[in-house]
Amino acid sequence: MRRVVTGLNAEGRSCIVFDGEVPRHQPAANLIWRNTLPADNSGEAEAAVPYDMGLLHDGGVNFILTELPAGLGGEAFLHATDTIDYLVMIAGEVVLVLETGEVTLRAGDFIVDRGVIHGWRNDGTETAVFASVTVPALPVGKGRTV
Repeated sequence: MRRVVTGLNAEGRSCIVFDGEVPRHQPAANLIWRNTLPADNSGEAEAAVPYDMGLLHDGGVNFILTELPAGLGGEAFLHATDTIDYLVMIAGEVVLVLETGEVTLRAGDFIVDRGVIHGWRNDGTETAVFASVTVPALPVGKGRTV
């Protein structure tokens, strides 16, 4: 998958700063980009650092590519974060597990996860791929678990 990031050149004109593969530092979740709030669009520094769950709670916004291998069934890792997460399924299918039930999501589905207890499970035969944006949010329920 290709990542294109825009910016400004030395003359202050719009340009492409990065154009290449999505940086992959680990097998499942990889940052496409991250920033603080409000975002600082200046500079040309790489913002796709290795993903860590702690990045969800440092006040930043994260743009993440997640690839869950086929057959990642069994028990889903149930967790909550103090974020609102906007997700789009790109390929395959994944089961979103909640405390009161579950739903199968397929390519083209949009998900808004509002900081509740949830987990992911791939019962399918192909890798499930989704993109997400995490934004800091006030806690709901008992708040974050990770």
